[in-house]
Amino acid sequence: MDETFGETARELNGRVTTGLVLLLGGIVGLAASFDLTYERIASLTDPSHAISCDFNPVLSCGTVMDTDQASVLGFPNPVIGLMAFPFVLFTAVLLLSRVDLPRWILLTFNLGVLGGLGFVSWLIFQSVYRIGVLCPWCMGVWAAVLPIFWFTTVYNLRNGAIRVGQEWRGPVEDLLRYHWIGLTVLYGVIVAIVGMGFWDYWSTLF
Repeated sequence: MDETFGETARELNGRVTTGLVLLLGGIVGLAASFDLTYERIASLTDPSHAISCDFNPVLSCGTVMDTDQASVLGFPNPVIGLMAFPFVLFTAVLLLSRVDLPRWILLTFNLGVLGGLGFVSWLIFQSVYRIGVLCPWCMGVWAAVLPIFWFTTVYNLRNGAIRVGQEWRGPVEDLLRYHWIGLTVLYGVIVAIVGMGFWDYWSTLF
């Protein structure tokens, strides 16, 4: 037991691990969002601008930027990342600083990252089955959002912010004990969707 903060070793480990995941994911997501925003502005001001993440017809940020799906709210989607990922970084710093966050803040943050996961899932579907092109930096955001959502949810289940009835306590404890499997499955699903959706292209690389 940590006598100063009243945390067990397991609770402290969960807090630090979650904080580090949020910190790393927030940095990756914010960097990708910043670059995508910069590239979008640069391409609008200079039509001849060469976008840094245009590698070929399949891996092309520029092609995706020109679609309706790239501006869902009427402005480029990366701007959403510029607004959202600082909150992820701020929460990471609070966790690593061992600030005792109120339950409503933890739940609000969890709801926000759930919304982020839903938005990313929609974008993955649009990229694979509607646009038919992958944006490399967008994929970086996808890769960051998954662990941010997963570790936030696991942390809130462990600390009781997300309350579970007694009849569900056993299955939830099993989930928490092997939570890495769940994250691996999430990544596996995304890899399978992208792999099968663009198999004709990937097969030419072998």
